[in-house]
Amino acid sequence: GLAEEYRGRVKVTKLNVDDNPNKAAAYGIKSIPTLILFKDGKVLDTLVGLVSKDRLIEFVNKGL
Repeated sequence: GLAEEYRGRVKVTKLNVDDNPNKAAAYGIKSIPTLILFKDGKVLDTLVGLVSKDRLIEFVNKGL
């Protein structure tokens, strides 16, 4: 998957919003899936909903 392709350049993590409602609210997560791209500890971009692999690659490349 993408995590393996970008190993060493991008860290992929996930957050269970049911277990972490305060964190989800802090980032304005209202729909699942929501992807948040961070760079240097700051939110760079957000992507909501299912997307193609090409769109996901474009999203991730914004942070590189």
